[in-house]
Amino acid sequence: MIIKGIRLINFRNYSSMSASFGSGVNILVGKNAQGKTNLLEAIYMCSTGRSFRTLRDKEIISFGKKEAYIGAELSIGELEKFTEIKLESDKPKRIRMNKVEMKSYKELNTGLKVVVFFPDDLKLVKEGPGNRRNYLDSSISQIKPVYHHNLSRYYKALIQRNNLLKSRRLLSELSELLEVFDVQLAKLGTLISMEREQYIKKIKREARDIHFQITSGKEELDIKYNTNVPEGDSLLVIEEKYLDQLRRGRSRDIEIGSTSLGPHRDDFNPSINGKDLRIFGSQGQQRTLVLTLKLSEVKILKKETGYYPVLLLDDVYSELDEDRRGFLTGLFSETQTFITVTDAVETDSLKAFNKTIFHVREGCLYNGNKTWRELNGD
Repeated sequence: MIIKGIRLINFRNYSSMSASFGSGVNILVGKNAQGKTNLLEAIYMCSTGRSFRTLRDKEIISFGKKEAYIGAELSIGELEKFTEIKLESDKPKRIRMNKVEMKSYKELNTGLKVVVFFPDDLKLVKEGPGNRRNYLDSSISQIKPVYHHNLSRYYKALIQRNNLLKSRRLLSELSELLEVFDVQLAKLGTLISMEREQYIKKIKREARDIHFQITSGKEELDIKYNTNVPEGDSLLVIEEKYLDQLRRGRSRDIEIGSTSLGPHRDDFNPSINGKDLRIFGSQGQQRTLVLTLKLSEVKILKKETGYYPVLLLDDVYSELDEDRRGFLTGLFSETQTFITVTDAVETDSLKAFNKTIFHVREGCLYNGNKTWRELNGD
């Protein structure tokens, strides 16, 4: 599973650029604000159709331009695929797979799976539960696209229910209308909660071992899933309990104007040696936790799909000590990896690997004294 090459037009600070990538380690060297992270963002969009940095596609289009383009050649096992994304300032984005246009990014299924680690991922630990829910949702959706579909339907029903709760209708009329949405929420919420719980179990198994190795056996990691969705022995039992609690909680929900029960209030609690990492963990421990989660995701994707995902590491190497760099480097023999660094010296531990080095400056990729576009005759 690799991205063989990419073409960018008016994407962030890339006016026009083409590049071919190695199947091993691809190192992007350059000072800050030169376009290294922008390239990772483009690769990520080829997998998901969305950015990991913004929800506003207009922000991706180069300043002063009206449209942008991404074209990528992908190799998934025996299959060769060509993905194209066109962004326009006044229209919805358009996505084509092998020249066939998708109705929306939700239909995009390139088969390319990516795991990205970038500095803002520390929000996963430092900030509120919404960041941790988003992490779970993104990770599970890569394995099970139907999960994302159920999640979208759940939040649509949740918004409609909350609007009803604030509508000040008569209680008799309101209860009848709420019943329709409660049935939907109970069914979809049960599916979502069960998937999250199963994923937490998987990632906890992988993460405990990885974290133990990264910290040389000094720290034992645990992850606890917190949900107010009721427990049960089967999907049907949980769904029935869930619906019953929604009905019994209607008066309270009407009073506060929002839905108090459901996976939209889920969270997970990471701890090290029994101490809550969000409260008592140092920044170094928090960063190591995020790295552990990402590496666990790599292993889970391999087990679930049969292929290693593409690994995107943005400004991570400089923050790791030599032991952690060495552990991370151990994964690269099986995974196409993109690493951004500000100094090529940071990659000394990668000497033994098949690697391609790019120098990034002002939205161009350089190899020696020539741009990568010139080297490829483009």
